[in-house]
Amino acid sequence: MSSSPVETDYLVIGAGATAMAFVDTLLDESDASVVMVDRHDRPGGHWNDAYPFVRLHQPSGFYGVNSRRLGSGAKDAVGFNRGLYELASGAEVLDYFEQVMNQRFLPSGRVHYFPMCNYEAGPGGEHRFTSFVSRETRGVKVRRKVVDATHARTAVPSTHPPKYAVAPGVRCVPVNELPKAAHAHGHYVVVGSGKTGIDACLWLLKNGAGPSQIRWIMPRDAWFMDRANVQPGQDFLERYMGSLVAQFECIIEATSIPDLFKRLEAKGQLLRFDTSVEPTVYRCATVTQAELRELRRIESVVRLGRIKKIEPTRIVLERGSVETEPDCLFIDCSANGIPAPPPMPVFDGNVINLLLLRTCQPVLSAAVIAYVESHLDDAAEKNALCQVVPHPALPTDWIRMWAVTLSNRQRWGKHEDLMKWLGRSRLDNLSTILAVKPTDTSKQAVLQRYGERVRPAVAKLPQLLAAITRPAQGAA
Repeated sequence: MSSSPVETDYLVIGAGATAMAFVDTLLDESDASVVMVDRHDRPGGHWNDAYPFVRLHQPSGFYGVNSRRLGSGAKDAVGFNRGLYELASGAEVLDYFEQVMNQRFLPSGRVHYFPMCNYEAGPGGEHRFTSFVSRETRGVKVRRKVVDATHARTAVPSTHPPKYAVAPGVRCVPVNELPKAAHAHGHYVVVGSGKTGIDACLWLLKNGAGPSQIRWIMPRDAWFMDRANVQPGQDFLERYMGSLVAQFECIIEATSIPDLFKRLEAKGQLLRFDTSVEPTVYRCATVTQAELRELRRIESVVRLGRIKKIEPTRIVLERGSVETEPDCLFIDCSANGIPAPPPMPVFDGNVINLLLLRTCQPVLSAAVIAYVESHLDDAAEKNALCQVVPHPALPTDWIRMWAVTLSNRQRWGKHEDLMKWLGRSRLDNLSTILAVKPTDTSKQAVLQRYGERVRPAVAKLPQLLAAITRPAQGAA
């Protein structure tokens, strides 16, 4: 059954974090109308499917939309994040986005939101969506552009079954079920070494599991960022800017790619779980030193590749097998997180693709895209300002991401109005620079060092980028 079509300036496919950040800025910077279509019953994207103890792994001050602060702006007084700015829980994030939708978007009269609906393009290029509940289909007449906010395609264990076989009688649960399933088990096997696997291990340790009860299946080791280096606010400005200076100095002084990562680790800019194992993954994950110390209490770490199957008494992996105890609970944390999208521009004809413009900052990137869309007309100029930062996967992507991030920032610096907007942006962690008083000599000193190092770092990056493709350099 079909209902009457709707008309809009922008059709936004998805209502996750990047979609919300885009629409929020679009409302401020234009008079456009918006239709948002999403498969979930409330805004927030993958947060609707996340495990109950999930939290942001970046400060709440950097997340959400520009117009509304997420969280109280307080620092955590207890726990592994003690002394650092709060990390919103998954429930808080969902409540926040629902408030943005119900208290800002919908009351504006310019946003129409259709949850529990599946979008599809018709055979003739028309746009339509169908309600999962009523089965009604509606067409959409788009006057300007379609905004694709689905490229992140964040995969979480609760929506993706394990990619390995599980024998009858073996209890294997997605991480979402861990709080309910953890009792009455003497041993736990955490499958997956990404952020979800880290959270599962920390949850078990926090709730009384001994390190000897936990086995961690770690197909690949990863580089992490120290969360203390990426904090908002004036009180952390010297450390935050000092961290950027240190990274630029590592780039400038590096004689090879392996040497670069040795320098980054030596200066505390990258961390790893085991200093004797060379990481082969980088995904922008952050940890605190306290979290890392706690994780290192786990001694049973299996590095034999991915699991192929779990049998009643053993785990079969790509490069061997290990025996297991009979009362094991297997916790699946092996979903692929955020898979890399195919190469594409941000502005592609009548389609806007919400992609990354700055290292590890998707919501700021979406807000910048909305600003550029609202104030510029030429597609080539828009794409020049919005070069796509590569998706993080390999350690060498750290170099690629910095190269595009700094290139974008240089181009933004030539647009006075865009820079003024960034200076007011809650999501831009560099905006605090503008609040530094001339009399604050220590902060001014670190800003001066930043200015002195950034250009030489930009000049050195092409040499490191070229080295990535040369096997003799021993890419990390």
